Amino acid sequence: MTSALVPFPSPTTTPRQGVPNPSHEPPAIHAICLDIDDTLIDFTGSARMALSILIGRDDMWPAWQRITDEHSAMVVSGELDYDSMRRARTKAFLADLGALIDDETVAVLEDRRLAQMSQAWRLFPDAVPCLDWLRAAGFKIAAVTNASGPHQRTRLAGLGLSRFFDAVISAGELGAAKPDPTIFHTACAELGVTPHETAHVGDRLDLDAIGARDAGLHGIWLDRAADQHDHDDTPEVPVVETLADLPELLVSEYRTPGMTSASGVPGPRR
Repeated sequence: MTSALVPFPSPTTTPRQGVPNPSHEPPAIHAICLDIDDTLIDFTGSARMALSILIGRDDMWPAWQRITDEHSAMVVSGELDYDSMRRARTKAFLADLGALIDDETVAVLEDRRLAQMSQAWRLFPDAVPCLDWLRAAGFKIAAVTNASGPHQRTRLAGLGLSRFFDAVISAGELGAAKPDPTIFHTACAELGVTPHETAHVGDRLDLDAIGARDAGLHGIWLDRAADQHDHDDTPEVPVVETLADLPELLVSEYRTPGMTSASGVPGPRR
């Protein structure tokens, strides 16, 4: 568990310029940070299904996301603990739908929703092969999440992913959430690397890719919905459409532990 905020000096270059590289050599990467929800785990699919079962309709997901973001900020700030946030968030959401429900009933409904969601967790098919490759290639690996640390660790363990990670950095435990540079710098410190030696990969362009880039890391956007986006307007960050494309990007565009583009992509460890 992370116990302190770890500041790094701010990058001397502007965010649009990224990490300085005066030698024009490919930058060296020794560590990878990964988001969890909707990067490794199909969080939206399971959460949206559980919500639709709870309220009997599937058109309120944007409202749920908005209220969740508002209440999650209270966890990061220390105003609420995670379990209190879940109940307060669900009560506020149902009130917006016109359902004024007492606290005891809200707790029952929220626990039911969480149980439905937990039964539906699934990994994206590209998650384990990518993590296997990163380990075989010699990268240090951290999970960087804006969600609850204990719940994410339980989820990673239940899905068999804990063995891949050297550190799990949680916004709720740290008191700083992506895109705050502090959470990225803390992950680097936990791994024993500097920001410019670290790449961060996540499904959110703003929180993950741009946030990491502006913190001095190499931000990479995992755009699983690439067919819905125009990448001509994407800020200057690399984009992959699947984690299966990450090894090739790392080998071809960066200097990686013990490898070059000529050495190919190693297979997973047995």
